[in-house]
Amino acid sequence: MNEYKVFVQRIGLVGFTNILIALSSIILLPILTKNFTTSDYGIWVQINTTISLIPNLAMLGLPMSMVRYLSAKKEKKEIQEGFYSIASLVFASTIVISALLLLFSKNIAVALFNGNVNIAILLAVIVFLACLNALLLNFFRTFQQMKRYSVFLLIQTYLGVFIVSYFAIKGFSIYTAALGLLIANLIIFVIMISFIISDIGLKIPKFKNMMEYLSFGLPTIPSNLSYWIVDSSDRYAIGIILGTSFVGYYSPGYTLGNIIIMMLAPFSLLLPSLLPNYYDNEEIEKVKTFLKYSLKYFLLIAIPSAFGLSILSKPILTILTTPEIALNGYLITPFVALSALLFGIYGIISNIIVLKKKTKILGNVWIFAAVLNVVLNILLIPYIGIIGAAAATLVSYFIAFIITTVYSFKYFKFDFDLVFIMKSIIASVLMSLCIFLINPSGILNVLITVIIGAVVYMGLLLVLKGIKKEEFEFFKEMLTNS
Repeated sequence: MNEYKVFVQRIGLVGFTNILIALSSIILLPILTKNFTTSDYGIWVQINTTISLIPNLAMLGLPMSMVRYLSAKKEKKEIQEGFYSIASLVFASTIVISALLLLFSKNIAVALFNGNVNIAILLAVIVFLACLNALLLNFFRTFQQMKRYSVFLLIQTYLGVFIVSYFAIKGFSIYTAALGLLIANLIIFVIMISFIISDIGLKIPKFKNMMEYLSFGLPTIPSNLSYWIVDSSDRYAIGIILGTSFVGYYSPGYTLGNIIIMMLAPFSLLLPSLLPNYYDNEEIEKVKTFLKYSLKYFLLIAIPSAFGLSILSKPILTILTTPEIALNGYLITPFVALSALLFGIYGIISNIIVLKKKTKILGNVWIFAAVLNVVLNILLIPYIGIIGAAAATLVSYFIAFIITTVYSFKYFKFDFDLVFIMKSIIASVLMSLCIFLINPSGILNVLITVIIGAVVYMGLLLVLKGIKKEEFEFFKEMLTNS
């Protein structure tokens, strides 16, 4: 049971970190929407959308290879060789991508940033550092240094929040706010690379296992890129078809619904580096146990969150943004919340395919979902606006979830607790009814309603025996001893 306790403790650490990360988006939301025009806020969204895109290409899928092949390594020389081989190749590919962004900066500016070439040029530099920082963070994840991972991720996030907020409140332009992102990325890069060099030293790599790393990592690029298309390309489509102001309407509701993804983060970070050790030692039952409880713990929080965020979307957006944005964007949240819930289940189940080293399947799934998403966006956005983009996202996630589940369970199955899921849905529906009847407005009333909703949900779940007594005692013991 010790390994399960350590696992849950790490989930708690990374989960708390990701709550803070999610809150950073909520903190920035009112600062940006109330100090910039809706169009400028739309440009900010496009900057961050592009920053989330480039690592999927530039990193060549090698972070996944690092987790899969280096997490079990103990010898310092093997770690040095593996890490610096991967880092060198990522550095080179990132240079090429950044150079291309600079070369086509005018075209990018016209398409995404209302013709602001300076932002497009700055973006190329930010992307370069963002890719390197993602790789360095992955080092700490690979070797289960979750405290360092959490601290560095928080520093990077909140340093950016502080600098960007300062520039926004002081009345600087959106370009200067973007410059704040560059400063934050540069500072955390220096800190992280210093720690890694202190840990493993420096070494010129011989690229011994690069073909193996690339053969595992490269097939994940279509998957990662296609996932980005499903998750984020709708901002590009909305911007091109409707304009950046509509991106500004769409993004806050999307951000609110997407909070559910933070509940997946502990599992998506820990499971890929934890499960291979047991799987390679043929401890399949332990793998199934981790998958079973990971799914249950995720759904325990994610299901009521999807219901609650959907009901409270309009009052929350009214508090965090402007009445104009809230009125135009609150209906986006239910679509995105359900999409995020489905993606969370997918994120846990897909570990089976990764363990089997069948990453090409995931690539094909997301390629299909991405093509479907693009087609639906083109068809729906001109007629039903941003609601069409949200609906396209939901359909694409649903298709990816179904196909991945079918393929994963062909390899091996774990206990999919349908009884618990039904009890959680029943408790969530009754909780939502309470929230609907309260109909809160204002920050204090919304906070009180959230607390009431959480108490109602947990109370009903206990009455329905959705959580077993031994599970409750286990968590109580874990919290006491952690």
